[in-house]
Amino acid sequence: MNETADRVLGGCRIAVLLATAAIQLGLSLTRLDGAPGRIAFATLAVVLALAAWWVLRWKPVPWPVALAGAIVVLAASAVASWALPPDQHLGDEDWASGLAGWHLLVLLLDRPAVAMAALVLQMTLTFVRQVGAAPTDRGEIGSVMIAGLSVLAFQAATLALITVVNRRAGEAAEASAERDRQAHRKALAEEREADQRSRFAGQLGATLPLLAGLADRTLDPRDDAVRQRCALAATQLRRLFAENDDVPDPLLHEVSACVDLAERRGLTVTLAVSGEAAPVPTSVRRELTGPLMTALAAARTQARVSVLRADDEIRVAAITDGEPGPTANGSGSVDVEWHALGERSWMEAKWRSRPN
Repeated sequence: MNETADRVLGGCRIAVLLATAAIQLGLSLTRLDGAPGRIAFATLAVVLALAAWWVLRWKPVPWPVALAGAIVVLAASAVASWALPPDQHLGDEDWASGLAGWHLLVLLLDRPAVAMAALVLQMTLTFVRQVGAAPTDRGEIGSVMIAGLSVLAFQAATLALITVVNRRAGEAAEASAERDRQAHRKALAEEREADQRSRFAGQLGATLPLLAGLADRTLDPRDDAVRQRCALAATQLRRLFAENDDVPDPLLHEVSACVDLAERRGLTVTLAVSGEAAPVPTSVRRELTGPLMTALAAARTQARVSVLRADDEIRVAAITDGEPGPTANGSGSVDVEWHALGERSWMEAKWRSRPN
């Protein structure tokens, strides 16, 4: 149950507790007569004080305490009620029959079905006592039953009203939370869209001089350096498109996009993946795939790409027959290494989700 519903129900518990205490002290104390009645009154007062320990701290009465307390309340009510003469049942002197129901509500308010069953049982015991007493006329029995049912109906209506209010409060809080979640998702979507537009604009801005150079023939497409720049620009755009796709494994999807474009250029590329998919922030995925794009753009005929995912570490590596890239140690949270292996180059980008 959400926090709002908890607070509403906690307020209802306190209200019922205070009403029960007022009824017991204000309306029942002056009607005590005889030792059984005084013992029952004291017992009910102890049960109410015990329940107040949790209720006044906005907590429900624990189930074992509530169950034991309900049994004690029923017993005390039976003792006080059955000690009265039959003609006083549910009359002014029978304070216990009506009071016990409020104690049951205090104890069992968080369990409406059990509370209703306890109320019915408590009033049934009173009726059984009346029917089993000395013979009375039907009119007297009918009056007693009407009085008892009136008390039961009022207490049951109170229980039903609290249950409905609590349910409505929970539904309202859930609706409010859902609106907040939708607003949050909308804000994230707008932020992501703005970031994508910015990155597309930046990538196109970096590609336009290359396209302009090819158009005005200041760049020779037969030059290896120019072809490498074109391959890198195409791979960057392809990875950027893949970044916006909704897939279960975004990192592998973006790596596969880079590999796919390399294969379209005629490279022989093998891709090995190890480990289960793990959530990787978008910015980290960009840093992991950036060196891979450089390595594939520099490759001449073949490349071997691997993605290794452990518990707290992700590595993207490539062995190609191209020249090594920059020897920088990466940027941000990703470490990048380049090494020459004879006529080949080896690159590895490594990210730790829990840095040492």
